[in-house]
Amino acid sequence: MRRVTSRPVAPAPIGLSVPRRDGVAKVTGSGRFTVDIGMPGLAHARLLRSPYPHATIRSIDTDAARRHPGVIAVVTADDLPDVNLVYGHALADHPMIAMGKVRFAGEPVVGVVAEDAVTAEEALRLIDVVYEPLPFVTAPDAALGPAAPVIHEKPGEQRAHRGFEEDIERTHPNVCSESRQAWGDIDDAFARADLVLEGEYRYPRSYAYAMEPYTSIARWDEGQLTVWTSGQHPYMVREDLAHCFHLPLAAVRVIVPYVGGGYGSKSYTKIEPLTAALALRAGRPVRLGLSIEESILTTRGDAAIVRLRSAFDRDGLLLGRQATILLDTGGYAENSPLVGRKAANRLGGPYRIPALEVTCFTVYTNTAPASSFRGFGAPQVTLAGESQMDEAAERLGLDPLDIRRRNVLRPGERAWPKVRGIDADLLADLDLAAEELGWTDPLPAGRGRAICLSASDAGSEPMTTSLVRIHADGSMTVTCGSTEMGQGSSTVLAQMAAGEMGIDLDRVHLLQSDTAAVSYDRSTGASRTTTLMGLAIAAAARDAREQLVRWAQESLAPDGPTVVEEQTGVRIGDAMHDWGEIVRSWFGGHAGECVGRGYIRRAGATEEMPPFWEIGCVGVEVSVDESTGVVRVEKLVTVGDVGCAINPQLVEGQDIGAAMMGLGMATREELIYEDGNLMNGNLFDYRVPRTTDLPEIRSIIVERGDGVGLYGAKGGGEGSLNPVAAAIANAVWRAAGVRLREAPFSPERVWKALQERDAAARS
Repeated sequence: MRRVTSRPVAPAPIGLSVPRRDGVAKVTGSGRFTVDIGMPGLAHARLLRSPYPHATIRSIDTDAARRHPGVIAVVTADDLPDVNLVYGHALADHPMIAMGKVRFAGEPVVGVVAEDAVTAEEALRLIDVVYEPLPFVTAPDAALGPAAPVIHEKPGEQRAHRGFEEDIERTHPNVCSESRQAWGDIDDAFARADLVLEGEYRYPRSYAYAMEPYTSIARWDEGQLTVWTSGQHPYMVREDLAHCFHLPLAAVRVIVPYVGGGYGSKSYTKIEPLTAALALRAGRPVRLGLSIEESILTTRGDAAIVRLRSAFDRDGLLLGRQATILLDTGGYAENSPLVGRKAANRLGGPYRIPALEVTCFTVYTNTAPASSFRGFGAPQVTLAGESQMDEAAERLGLDPLDIRRRNVLRPGERAWPKVRGIDADLLADLDLAAEELGWTDPLPAGRGRAICLSASDAGSEPMTTSLVRIHADGSMTVTCGSTEMGQGSSTVLAQMAAGEMGIDLDRVHLLQSDTAAVSYDRSTGASRTTTLMGLAIAAAARDAREQLVRWAQESLAPDGPTVVEEQTGVRIGDAMHDWGEIVRSWFGGHAGECVGRGYIRRAGATEEMPPFWEIGCVGVEVSVDESTGVVRVEKLVTVGDVGCAINPQLVEGQDIGAAMMGLGMATREELIYEDGNLMNGNLFDYRVPRTTDLPEIRSIIVERGDGVGLYGAKGGGEGSLNPVAAAIANAVWRAAGVRLREAPFSPERVWKALQERDAAARS
C-alpha cells in the first residue's frame, strides 16, 4: 500500500494514534465481544416457494401439513387478514408472502413454523398448491414490448424514503420507475460534433455473495415486536414493520448483531415482516434462516442495457451525451427506483459535459428482485461511458489518458447544476494511477492496459445522530445506529470518538444497531458511515466537552482560576483533571455521567447534496489468450481518494475488495435465467474470483483532507468497483483489437469476438 498525503495532520495506524482537530490522542487498541441470544421456545420456519416465474395461485391445501407432528403454524396470505402484507422502500409493491399471484420463480407462497427446521421441511412436502401459469418475461427490453405480459396490474404506493423528489412515472405497465437527467442544448452538441459514437452496452445480473445469508428472529411480547436481523438499516426495517403491523415506532425494536457482509444486498427490508407474521400466528418466537440458494433469490444487483451516444470535437472535448438506460428490477421494486435515479446521474461520468440527456427506466421482469448493490448504478453506466472515452481517443489519435485529462472535472466544479462541487483532484489521481501502472513502459505482445475513472454522488441523506456518555471513571460509551458488517465501522467510529475526547481506545465502548438503545441513523450504506456518523460522534463529543468544561468551572474552580480546556480534560492552574474526575466532582461522588448529543442534517457543511463524491480510479494490465478467449488481469492499480484514511488498513481492504468484486462481474459473474428459472443460483455455479484469480495489486491511498467529514474524510469502499469492467474492456482492445460491450467478458464471448475480428480481416 502506498499513501499519498497532502494534509496538515495525517492519522497514524490503529493502535498508535488518531488525529484530533487540535492534536493527537494516544490510543491502545480495542476488543470485541458477542452476545448469544438465548430464547426459550424458539421455533423454526421454512418457506414453500413457487416453481413458476409468473402464475396465478388457484388453491392452497395445507390441511395435511397443519396435522403433521411438530408443526406449530402454517401461514398463507389468507391467514393474515389483520396484517398489511405489502411493503417496500421506494414503492410499496412487495407482499411479504404471495397474494394470489407469483411474479418470479422462488417467491414465497406458504410459511411453515415447527419445533425444528427438519420438521418444517417435512411439512412443506405435504402442501398442495395449484397454479395457473401465465406468460413471463425475463429481459427488460422484451418486457417493454407491446405484447409483453403485465407483471403488476396496478402501481405500488410511493413511499416517503424513495430518495428523490419527483414522482415515479409509469409510462408502460412494466415500467417500475422513470428518471431523467438533462441540461444544456443536446441537439446543438451533436450538430457541432466532429465525432459521434454510438453503442449498446450490457451489464450482468449479479449477486453480492455475502458470507452470511439472510437470517431473522421475531418475538412478540405484550404488544411489542422485537426483531433480530442480518440487515444493514435497522431504522428503515423498523419503519416497515410498524407499517405492516399497525404499530407505533416505539413498539418495534430492531436489533442487528455483527453482520457477515452486506455490500448493499442487506439494505432495507427483506424477510423481517414475514418472520414477524409467522411469529404472530405461531404465538412463539420464530427464526427464519435462509440458505444461500434462497438468499440469491431474495435480492440481486440490477442488470443493465445502456444505449449511449457521445459527441466530441476534434480535440477530444466532450460536447454532449445522450442515453437510454434499462435496468432489470425483477419482480418487485425494492430500491431499484433510486438505483435508476443514481444511474441517470452518473452516466455523465467525472467529466465536464455542456449538454446531457439521459432517461433511465427500471423495468419489471419475472426474475428475482433487484435492489441496492455496491456501486449503486455506477458500474452499469461506467462501462458504457468509459468505453466510449477510449474509443474516441483511438478515433481521434489521442492518448486515452490525455483525453481524460482534457475533460475531467477540476476540484470544486459542479458535475451538474445544483449539486456539490467535486471534492477531489481527479487529474492528480489519474497521474498517480498512470505512474503506478507504468503507462509509458513497453508491453509484451498480447497485453494491454487501461485507466478508467468514475465519480459517484454518494452518502445518501445526512440524517444521523449519536450520543456519547462520559462515565465517572473516565470511560466512554458511544451509541450509534450504523451497522457493523465487516467494513470496520466498529473500529473506526471508536477511533474517532477516542480522538475527539482524548482518551484511550480501550476505554471506549461502541454500542450499535439496536433501535431501543441507540440513537437514529438513516442507513448504513452509500459509503456514508465514516463521514456522516463520524460528524455526529464529533458533534456529540463537542457537546459533552462543553458541558464538562462548565461543570469543571462550577465544581472545581467556582471562584477561579480559569478553566482551560485541554485534549484529555481541563487544566486549572498547574493541575490537570481528566473527564472522569470532573464527572465525579460535579455529582459529588463516584457516580453520574455526562451525555453529549450530536445531530447531523441537511444544514451547514452537509446542506448540499451529495454529502461527498466517491472517486473510482483504477488501472489494469491484461493478457488475452487468443486460442481460448481467456482474459487474465495481470496487474491492478486502485486509487482510494478518501480525504483522510482514519484507519489505513481498513481503507486498503475496502478499496481492494471493491476492485475484486468489479473484477468478478467483469470476467465471470452473471445470474443466468432460462425458461424463467435461475440456472446457477448456488455457490458452485455462480463463480466469484478466487485466490488463483488475484492479479498483482497496487493500492494507493490519497489523503488531501478535502472531504466534508471529520479530519477531511469522505467515503470509500465502492468507488474502485465502478470502472473495473470498462478498464478491462479497454485493455482487451489494446491487447487484441476487439471491443467488448457485454459483461461478463467470459472466454466464450471473448473467443467469439476474436473470431469475428479475424473474419472481418479476411473479408
